[in-house]
Amino acid sequence: MTERISGGAFKQMVLFGAACITQQKQSINDLNVFPVPDGDTGTNMSLTIQTAAVELRRGDPATLDQAAKTTASALLRGARGNSGVILSLLFRGMSKTFKGMADADGADLAAAMTEGVATAYSAVMKPAEGTVLTVSRLAAKRAVEAAQEQNDVEYVLAEAIKTGYATLAETTDMNPVLKKAGVVDAGGKGYLIILEGMLRSLQGEEVPEAEAGEAREKADFAAIGDEDITFTFDTVFIMRKTVEKSLEPLRAYLTSIGDSLVIGEDDEAFKVHVHTDIPGAALTEAQKYGTLEVCKIENMRIQAEDMAAGRKTISADDLTDDDMEPHSTQPAEAAPEKRYGFLAVCAGDGLAEAFRDLGVDRIVSGGQTMNPSTEAILHEVEQTPSEIVFILPNNKNIVMAAQQCVGLTDKEIIVIPTATVPQGITAMMSVDLEQEDPQAIAEAMIAAAEGVTTAQITYAARNSDFDGFAINEGDYLALVDGKLLGTDRSIDALLEQLAALAAEKSAEFITLFYGEGVSDEEAEAASIFFRAACPDCELSLLSGGQPVYYYIVSIE
Repeated sequence: MTERISGGAFKQMVLFGAACITQQKQSINDLNVFPVPDGDTGTNMSLTIQTAAVELRRGDPATLDQAAKTTASALLRGARGNSGVILSLLFRGMSKTFKGMADADGADLAAAMTEGVATAYSAVMKPAEGTVLTVSRLAAKRAVEAAQEQNDVEYVLAEAIKTGYATLAETTDMNPVLKKAGVVDAGGKGYLIILEGMLRSLQGEEVPEAEAGEAREKADFAAIGDEDITFTFDTVFIMRKTVEKSLEPLRAYLTSIGDSLVIGEDDEAFKVHVHTDIPGAALTEAQKYGTLEVCKIENMRIQAEDMAAGRKTISADDLTDDDMEPHSTQPAEAAPEKRYGFLAVCAGDGLAEAFRDLGVDRIVSGGQTMNPSTEAILHEVEQTPSEIVFILPNNKNIVMAAQQCVGLTDKEIIVIPTATVPQGITAMMSVDLEQEDPQAIAEAMIAAAEGVTTAQITYAARNSDFDGFAINEGDYLALVDGKLLGTDRSIDALLEQLAALAAEKSAEFITLFYGEGVSDEEAEAASIFFRAACPDCELSLLSGGQPVYYYIVSIE
């Protein structure tokens, strides 16, 4: 049995846990009950802990305090979705207990797990039983008991995991939704998979090879680039300078259309690495500063699929330019030019433009299926030229990640807990910039958002039996304020139902945002249902360009 853990041991434990959940993230995703494609639990937890793995690989922590602090700091900034945030809080609590410690025994680990649970519970406004919170709480309780029986780390962690799995099995009966679907809590399982990996590390097993780590070794700017595939195209190019001007505007633009950005330059040329969905736009913007010398664009999604299938990946020749050192990707904080600033999370050029028209300063690309990390949100907060920044998450699974930004910047942050894009837009319409009290502005925004009914039409990503509906993969789904209204093989049938609902609510204002893949003609035909059902309402039809949702409808 391993009696104590050092900083080096804790590093290996986290690396092992990260590799395990990365390998099993899809099995965790499959536990998600709601059939709508969303920021799945396994993916969010995997991406969150991978940020800690990246940081830990960069050094050799001399003490447990250093290893735990590095882990907690990276998790905080890399947290994605509610499950990722809770995971970061569990490790943040551990870091508090390990502060000042060179190593720890079983009792110390039990105390750290207990502090982690307390930290997570304190951050959740309405803790629900039958979730990762329940699993972690009872596992920590057992850890404390086990430490009194045998005070070594391996025994304590093993006993905690046993109780954790017993509790996980009971989550099916604790939560009515889980019980109906016959599954356990996804977040709880993810947490236990990480703990199991940590235990396997203590038992001397070698860390499994993770695809993310392999990809990082082969990629340009590997030590700096992000490991997840949020954007499709890995784009690298060299421009020969034709004008003498700062590259900061280019850096700001590329950040707005992608991630993993690194720009290196010398007196004659500059080299760009960026992950983006629109590499052509990146090249076009860069040509304002120089002439294209060489370029490489690779589809990372296809490469990942080929690797998963055991096929040889097709890659462009690597670009090399050893003389140009990459500059830091961390931008300087924007100097305050005004008292109030606004940041919104959304996906789709039309939706982004709608927010900008209402006075939003910065846009974080993301939402359903692609929950942005706390660090991604913080990056845009720091680029907002104001003393106070209001954040509109516009998705219930992003609210906690936004809230974690508080305290990470000198700017004052106020999170308006908008759960949908229509709520965010209506909240912005209520802003009174002459109001001197920021809390009064926040209260007005929240009140306005609560008066909006949000309807959405999307598709089923998996077979499910949900809310009394037998749902087949590929069915169209109509949601109203996050609850399933109906399912059909025809979008028109669901549009008709939503139009009838708008009439029942005596809607005065209806905004219909149509998504990517929906033609102008199809959108106009969709609007006819609402015009017929609510002839006296003011109806707006706008191209939102959003993925996942064919239509997002704001009803007021």
